[in-house]
Amino acid sequence: MEWHRALMVQLGGLYGLWLREVKRAFRDRGQLIGGVSRPILWVLILGIGLNPYFRGEVYGAVTFVVPFTYLQFIFPAVIALNIMFTSVQSAVSVIWDREFGFLREVLVSPLSRTTILLAKVLGGTTVAVLHGCLVLILARFADIPLTPVDVLRALGLMALLAFALTSLGVVIANRIGSFQGFGVFSNAVILPLYFTSSSIFPLDPALSRAQTRVVYPDWLVTIIEWNPLTYAVDALRGALINYNQFDPWMGITVIVTACVVLFSIALYDFHRM
Repeated sequence: MEWHRALMVQLGGLYGLWLREVKRAFRDRGQLIGGVSRPILWVLILGIGLNPYFRGEVYGAVTFVVPFTYLQFIFPAVIALNIMFTSVQSAVSVIWDREFGFLREVLVSPLSRTTILLAKVLGGTTVAVLHGCLVLILARFADIPLTPVDVLRALGLMALLAFALTSLGVVIANRIGSFQGFGVFSNAVILPLYFTSSSIFPLDPALSRAQTRVVYPDWLVTIIEWNPLTYAVDALRGALINYNQFDPWMGITVIVTACVVLFSIALYDFHRM
């Protein structure tokens, strides 16, 4: 049947373009080295180095700001960081393919633009999840006991986060004309998103919302609450260390919404090319 043949063409093209994205990423040694060195730097140096400052002493008893060591608290955020860098940077292939004519050739093929974009996003998602797993391997070192259910929950959240961030990278790549501009602009997006997502310091869970706005600058609390990555990191903490600063349902809701919205924007830009 015609529809069956057309579907097989789309699926075959989807697989071929996905495989190309994955192979190209694994041939990039710089990206692989960054995926390994980044979590080691954050977990070994930042996590251990700041651990003593993450606790206080009350009447001779040592207590932590949250019921975890700093290494445990920051561990899910390091996974998110590795996924962020890998996802957004993988979208540079859009600029590469556009500059060297490959994208133009693919766009005139029988493949739909939705299939082409989905293949690129899924390729970046796959590589980003694998880079996230490089951090997950260090869980025992961070004294985080994981069950198979915890790992599966974390992998699902990692995949959704990677899909959303890869779509964001494609949106940036579609609107930036050069490799240099993409690198500068993507870092200008990644770092503020990460540092204002309650990733490296917690909002004190003992305080009410009104008290939080008194203890912390009001503008900072507002940015944290409006930052979608805040809820993604919080969802990963819930899956890995069973700790949430916000209602658990908010994390998955925000991530899924980000996937739909960012992919839709990327698809809209793709259809305009």
